[in-house]
Amino acid sequence: MTKLPPEFTHLKEDGSATMVDIGGKDVSRRIARAGCSVILNPLAFDLLRRKALPKGDALAAAKTAGIMAAKRTADLIPFCHNLELDFVDLSFTLDPEGSSIHLQSEVRVSGRSGAEMEALCAVQIAALTLYDMCKAVQKDIRIVNCRLLHKSGGRGGEYNV
Repeated sequence: MTKLPPEFTHLKEDGSATMVDIGGKDVSRRIARAGCSVILNPLAFDLLRRKALPKGDALAAAKTAGIMAAKRTADLIPFCHNLELDFVDLSFTLDPEGSSIHLQSEVRVSGRSGAEMEALCAVQIAALTLYDMCKAVQKDIRIVNCRLLHKSGGRGGEYNV
C-alpha cells in the first residue's frame, strides 16, 4: 500500500476519511469571511426591503439563522471540529438595481482549527432563510457566488479574494 504524504491529513493510510487530530496545533486567532448573493425579482425585493413579506422581516430572520448555523456547523459537516466561537455576524447589502441582497458573514475564533466552514455555513443558511421568507411571492430565486472571501490565522496563513 502506498503511504500518503503528510499533507493529506484527512485520509488514513488505507484511503478512508478521518477527522484530523488538531491537538498538537497551537491556538491562534482565526478569522474567516464568506459571501454570497440572493437574486430576487423586483416585486420580492421591494417587499423584502419594506419588511412586507408574508413571513415578516426576512433580513432579521436570515441574520439569526446564519448565526445559529455557524454555531452548529460541526453537527452538519462530518469532519468539522466543534469550535467555541468568539464572534459571528452577518451583514446584508441591498442592491436595488439588481434586485439582489449581498450577504457576508464573519466568524472569529481563538483555537486550533480555522473557521472557514462556519463562515460558509452561516452565509448559506442565511441565504436559504431569505429564500424561505420570499418563496411565497417568488419561486425562481437564485443563490449565487458563494465563496470564502478571507481567512487568517493558523499554519495556512492568510487568504483573500
